[in-house]
Amino acid sequence: MERKVMSLEEQTERILKGMEKLYGFVPPIMDIISQRPDVFVPLSRYGKAVMENPEASLQKKTAYLCAVSAASAMGGEHCVNVQVQNAVGAGATKDEVFEAIMIGTYMAMTKAQSYALRKFDELFPRDGE
Repeated sequence: MERKVMSLEEQTERILKGMEKLYGFVPPIMDIISQRPDVFVPLSRYGKAVMENPEASLQKKTAYLCAVSAASAMGGEHCVNVQVQNAVGAGATKDEVFEAIMIGTYMAMTKAQSYALRKFDELFPRDGE
């Protein structure tokens, strides 16, 4: 039996419908990127390969908790929303999600502190230096 090859536009529509079904909406960045199927389709495949790979070493719940933490660190409101849903759907508890958020926001805080305090130290040298 011969399998029909779908165009990038058809693949884009299929992926967007899947997102809508999974999340109840299409994440805004994906909606924008979908205007370029040549970029959207490979990006979507990459995301699926990273987050939903059945051969991955990390359990799905752990991978989604990592995503919650990273989205929290990046300050991505929609990403946090989606990844929390994914983590809970993969079995994460309220406490696990909370801890993932706290780790991400702690890492973001120390990054901001690191940059700002180094600049502060340059401008206002410590006594005796």
